[in-house]
Amino acid sequence: MRKEDCFYLGKIAKKFSFKGEVLLYLDTDEPELYENMESVFVEFNKNLVPFFIENSSLHKNDFLRVQFEDVDSEEEADSILNCDVYLPLSILPKLSGNKFYFHEVIGFEIEDKRLGVFGKIVSINDTTAQPLFEVLNGNVELLIPMIDHFLVEIDRKNKKVVMDLPEGLIEMYL
Repeated sequence: MRKEDCFYLGKIAKKFSFKGEVLLYLDTDEPELYENMESVFVEFNKNLVPFFIENSSLHKNDFLRVQFEDVDSEEEADSILNCDVYLPLSILPKLSGNKFYFHEVIGFEIEDKRLGVFGKIVSINDTTAQPLFEVLNGNVELLIPMIDHFLVEIDRKNKKVVMDLPEGLIEMYL
């Protein structure tokens, strides 16, 4: 499995028991969706390695308590601590309307109702309080806030995000 074909689910945060159980931090708004998984991919030495789950249960909101097959001791759990965990993109439910996954709109053109197409989305910055579209217009990078109120349409067919942005936001960059 290639990393490009997967989405980041979380990180193996800490050991939970002397029998090799670990706590997996889930980077999601809906941890309950991942409570009954059969397997995950753990990034180990820059490779994605499948790990099968014997049992798991939600633990304190954002954590999943997991017992992996063949991880039966603290030493074995130590070897996967702080490793990132991924799942295949194919298991994500399809979204419609103006709901979208961040990875889904990378490469889409971005259009303002007033000014027309003004660039291409090259990435999403979600490390800030407000997620931002990182847009490239020639050599100029624009940061466009991902605010539902500004979002008019996600046009999957034409690979375009249509927005109604405040006057002056785009002009400030160009």
